[in-house]
Amino acid sequence: MSTAHVVVTVLAILANAAAAVADFAKAGFVLANSAEVRVPHSWVPTLGALKAAGAVGLLLGLLGAHVVGTAAAIGLVVFFVGAVGLHVRLRVWHNIAFPGTFLALAVASLVLGAAS
Repeated sequence: MSTAHVVVTVLAILANAAAAVADFAKAGFVLANSAEVRVPHSWVPTLGALKAAGAVGLLLGLLGAHVVGTAAAIGLVVFFVGAVGLHVRLRVWHNIAFPGTFLALAVASLVLGAAS
């Protein structure tokens, strides 16, 4: 396991865990963003659970359950491809950097994990 893989994966874990907490708390910025991209507020806790599951899976991957870590990274890539795609489809450009950054972390974690 490379240092780059550990660092990127820890960043992905922290980012997704923080996003999940914000989703569970139904933070104002989360509800505003979900409304902009036409995601019902009732979906926010489920999306938070998916982010939390991804963070836990990445952590388990770092702790030795490599298949779980790989599956979590793939799941997060799919999740954030959908998020970025939704932003593009609805032309919500002003905050596309957020799902784009999460996507980049998930892709980097997946690629670096596969290379290790």
